[in-house]
Amino acid sequence: MGRDIRLRGEVSAAYQMGEISLKKIKRYKKITVIIGGILAGSTVICGCGGREDAKKSIKIGISVYDQYDTFVSEMMKDFNDYATKKEEETGISINIDTYNAAASQSTQNSQVENMVTEGCDVLCVNLVDRTDPTAIIDLAEKNDIPVIFFNRELVEEDLERWSRLYYVGAQAFESGIIQGELAAAAFLTDDSFDKNGDGIFQYVVLEGEAGHQDAIVRTEYSVSTMIDSGVEVEKLGYAIANRAQAQTKMAQLMSQFGDSIELVIANNDDMALGAIDALKASDFTKDEWPAVIGIDGTDVGLEAVKNKEMIGTVYNDKEGQASAMLNLAYGLSTGGDLSDLDLIDGKYIRLPYARVTYDDVDLYMEGDTE
Repeated sequence: MGRDIRLRGEVSAAYQMGEISLKKIKRYKKITVIIGGILAGSTVICGCGGREDAKKSIKIGISVYDQYDTFVSEMMKDFNDYATKKEEETGISINIDTYNAAASQSTQNSQVENMVTEGCDVLCVNLVDRTDPTAIIDLAEKNDIPVIFFNRELVEEDLERWSRLYYVGAQAFESGIIQGELAAAAFLTDDSFDKNGDGIFQYVVLEGEAGHQDAIVRTEYSVSTMIDSGVEVEKLGYAIANRAQAQTKMAQLMSQFGDSIELVIANNDDMALGAIDALKASDFTKDEWPAVIGIDGTDVGLEAVKNKEMIGTVYNDKEGQASAMLNLAYGLSTGGDLSDLDLIDGKYIRLPYARVTYDDVDLYMEGDTE
């Protein structure tokens, strides 16, 4: 059946620490497929717009903090693909309106208001500011429309404000732990990364948005994990950046610290790739590069691991998150049974991160994790 998928511009005018295996991710994905079959048999009680299409269609509104974020854009592609499969399984038309908040919380608030006006059955929100969901929650509660927050986790107290609020994603500290494990393993097993031979891992950090909790947590746990693993570290410098800025910021760090940089800790693959762009443009040979480690396991990030430009990345299961969010949105929109979705405390769906190195990157390349 057909779907209405529209990309809107800026306001329409513009757990535990431990090694996570691919086997576990595959198992979760098998579970989501089973869940899809269960939900397919649920009684449909909600519709779209004026509700004259009850039992025939549902409408999902999505607002992403930035459509140009590689991880988010790949996750939305997966979400739309899963929605198409769900339509084929159930015969229910799934209409999806996707908005780009362009890193503006006020823009996102306006978009949510527009989605409510357009009669969406459920709202999926990738928060711009995780500390400021009040306007969205109040509007949703007033109109009795459930909200699934995803990928950028709001404060727990805010999620508890209303019974129809949910979160789908991973826990930021886990990615920091795995990133730190990757760095420690490289330093402890390959003497070439200690370029000056002083037994200390000199590093720089490319951090996400200033003051953003997930970025802070990822960095803190990455560094503390290296130390806990027996690696002595020294922070040379850091920069706040996205991919567009990361090349320039990395070039500035290189001009300041030269070949003293032995490790680049990047809060996501986009920034890691920006650092690699700067390294490619430098006078360093590839053998002289510092170790570069990202987070997210985006398609381009995995390709960089495959090409030995990054020594590793931390796989953030975008397929699993997209599938879980689609199943939850479908269940909420149709009045289906949510008991099989493994909601933690009735509100959270969490998926594990996984470490990726050259040795196993092929297993995570597009199409190989199904």
